[in-house]
Amino acid sequence: MSRSTRSGTRGEILDAAARLFAATGFKGTSLQDIAGEVGCSKAALLYHFDGKDAILAELLAPAVEAFTTLDARLAGLGDDDVQLAAVEGYVDLVMRFRREVTVLYDDIPALLQRPAFAGVHGMSDRLLDALAARSPAPAARIAALMVLSAVPVICMERIEIGVRTAPIMIGDDELRSILTRSAARTLDLRGA
Repeated sequence: MSRSTRSGTRGEILDAAARLFAATGFKGTSLQDIAGEVGCSKAALLYHFDGKDAILAELLAPAVEAFTTLDARLAGLGDDDVQLAAVEGYVDLVMRFRREVTVLYDDIPALLQRPAFAGVHGMSDRLLDALAARSPAPAARIAALMVLSAVPVICMERIEIGVRTAPIMIGDDELRSILTRSAARTLDLRGA
């Protein structure tokens, strides 16, 4: 369920948890913190969710579903088409789920060990392979790792890109274009 369609206490819990997880990390946020943010008791929160892991799983479910869809689309592409599709699909995925990326970023290794995210490691490996144009060459793998690592950092909920004198604000379309072109250059992707 997207953030815009959530309603009621359950939706308020998810929104509060997302804000707190992004600000203080998953480990740094307690159920009591979330309940306090919502203005309900911890017991009321536990009526809606079995615990923090259940909140996290539901919060990230749409992003995992979109990643699964991208994974399936890339699997069906030939070697000539997979790299550009991986770049465009990955940039779109990260931009669409900025808040979720922000929630995950500091705690990725620990969070991805949870059962709700069991398939994410394999999908990440396949995305890396697609970004490397399925090449085993070290240069291709390193460039793919650079793209895989940098795009989320840039897209996290901070939209301001700092400059020495003043931050500049850019819109999503311009950011998407810059990220796609920069990733294509990093990967030495021709015709992008």
